[in-house]
Amino acid sequence: MSDQTAKADEIESPVFKNAKTRDVGHLRFLLQFLLPYKKIVAAAVVALVAGVAAILTFAPALRRVVDMGFDESSEANIDLYFFAIFGVVVVLAGATAVRFALVSWLGERVVTDIRAAVYGHVINLSPSFFTENRSGEIASRLTADTTLIQSVVGSSFSIALRSSLTVVGGLIALALTSPKLTGLVMLAVPLVIVPLLIFGRRVRNLSRDSQDRIADIGATVTEGFAATQTIQAFTHEKEDHRAFRDVVESAFRTAFRRIKARASLTFLVIILAIGAIDLVLWVGAQDVISGRMTEGELAQFVFLAIVVAGAVVGLSESYGEILRAAGAAGRMMELLKVESDIKAPENPIALPDPAIGSVELEGVSFAYPSRPETPALESVSFKVEPGETVALVGPSGAGKSTVFQLLLRFYDPQIGRVMIDGVDVRHADPAEARDRLGIVPQDTMIFAASALENIRYGRPGASDDDVKAAITAAAADDFLYDMPQGLDTYLGERGVKLSGGQRQRIAIARAILRNPPILLLDEATSALDAQNEQLVQRALEGLMQDRTTLVIAHRLATVLKADRILVMDKGKLVAEGTHSELLARGGLYKKLADLQFGDNGHPSLSAVSA
Repeated sequence: MSDQTAKADEIESPVFKNAKTRDVGHLRFLLQFLLPYKKIVAAAVVALVAGVAAILTFAPALRRVVDMGFDESSEANIDLYFFAIFGVVVVLAGATAVRFALVSWLGERVVTDIRAAVYGHVINLSPSFFTENRSGEIASRLTADTTLIQSVVGSSFSIALRSSLTVVGGLIALALTSPKLTGLVMLAVPLVIVPLLIFGRRVRNLSRDSQDRIADIGATVTEGFAATQTIQAFTHEKEDHRAFRDVVESAFRTAFRRIKARASLTFLVIILAIGAIDLVLWVGAQDVISGRMTEGELAQFVFLAIVVAGAVVGLSESYGEILRAAGAAGRMMELLKVESDIKAPENPIALPDPAIGSVELEGVSFAYPSRPETPALESVSFKVEPGETVALVGPSGAGKSTVFQLLLRFYDPQIGRVMIDGVDVRHADPAEARDRLGIVPQDTMIFAASALENIRYGRPGASDDDVKAAITAAAADDFLYDMPQGLDTYLGERGVKLSGGQRQRIAIARAILRNPPILLLDEATSALDAQNEQLVQRALEGLMQDRTTLVIAHRLATVLKADRILVMDKGKLVAEGTHSELLARGGLYKKLADLQFGDNGHPSLSAVSA
């Protein structure tokens, strides 16, 4: 794991390779999520402008109070002006509160919409995307990066806009107060802008590195938590903890470099901005002494200069956050731009209704995108008639599971056709084709939800009675109803509260509830003990009646009753027939049968009866 840390940049997910820069233009990506709330945006802008106007209104009021003096003759006017100033304070407070509430709501709302949009898009991408990109990193982007976006939409961008308006309005007011002093201020502006641009570029790069290291943390945590039992079984806790410390220390060092760069930027901006104003005010004081300027005008200029300087500092601080968010927005944009390898055609061919239940592979050759030089299937052709039960057998890596992957259209073959009910699945809507399939995988996925929700995953609209019938058919009632809360019992992440056999029976119940015309059974009884295997096997036999079924099996005893057995080896279909026919021919199937049943290749009576 420490080697992975050292090579973090090398193993970064390909989808993010093109999102290295922090172009502020990436923030245009947010417009599509802001447009539905344009009224809220407009109200926030109005509140922001009102707040800036209120701040700038203080300056002329201050000038009049100072020029008027503090004696008995000016008492009535002073009362009026201070009441007016309090009124401006009320406007400022109200406008600030409204702006804060609106932009904070916008930040939360926009991030919610972005997360939903990105997640909805990503879960529709083909499996090849997840073999090439780290899921932990993608999850980190959905959390850490969107949090940055929320910060900008809900705070930093508002502050930057307010600061910009304050700077522009303040400079105009300064020019009206004293063109001479304002000219000196404008000469000092490049002293502030140049370091802002130079250090800003460094802050951008370091911010990107910091976010990458945070993504590394997310990926490492996801992997570690998923492998907790393996880590403990191999007593690898200390090594994994040390490797994780390396990852978080790397993130800390990168973050500290970013902090130092931003601190240096802030230091320079404050020194140069306030120093320039100090120089300008010194000139103004000389003008007051010489009578070229009144005390009130100088007070107004001082107030406006402080306001403008504060706005410049606020702008410099928010600028760094906006740049970080621009990078985050760029990565979100990259995710949304990723196109799935598997798409529904513009004019999909409708599958026959009612379903026929036929399956056919015609000259199929396929290699996984992650290893294109190694064929998983080579020129495989076979047809499964409606209602027929066909078993796929062969050693590991023979291509059996790949057949299921192509039927589910997780991938498309490079050569040949995969057909369901006579229609090439590439020309059909993937959702419609998958609706005709029910799968019981070898590695059962149990969600962090109740038993009822996990089984109903097979058919979300199923009634409770249908769910209970599926549970009984899958021989899962003996343990599900004995749980503390029955079907409402929380099963834990990945079903940690269940045994392997229990998880598999839930998967079988899920497939039974789906009631598909075509069943795909991938070692469906491999995790069951002998007693439960017999119960489930009988349930499956009932389910398989008048239904097309493809069975992957390493244990040949489970496929003896199949109508046909297809023998696969190294991606090729090397033989097909019944058990007896294949034994008579010899070859790979007989070797497998001899290994499992003995030298004669025939199972015992107990295996046959099972």
